[in-house]
Amino acid sequence: MLQFIMLMAPANQGGAGGGGNPLVAFLPFILIIVIMYFLMIRPQAKRQKEKQKMLEALQKGDQVITMGGIHGKVVGFTDDNKTVIIKVDDNVKLNIERSAINVVKKSGSKN
Repeated sequence: MLQFIMLMAPANQGGAGGGGNPLVAFLPFILIIVIMYFLMIRPQAKRQKEKQKMLEALQKGDQVITMGGIHGKVVGFTDDNKTVIIKVDDNVKLNIERSAINVVKKSGSKN
């Protein structure tokens, strides 16, 4: 690692002081951070925001699929609005966390 840094440093010519711009030395690191932001961080934040909107728009009658693969229909919410009651079968209702819902199919959709 030290050898890499030494190779990146400009050679000191003739004993004159280092008159190079320090910003140029950090330019590759800055470019890597910018590329990483646009390829990794920004898309993940966008997906997280879309999922949050999906969970906030959850209503009674929506068909849902949980992260565990349970398919059901939303029949209600608890008082704190963090838990969703889903109907899995005729006499089977489950309380699950709102954050455990992976897919929402609106009650009016045909899928």
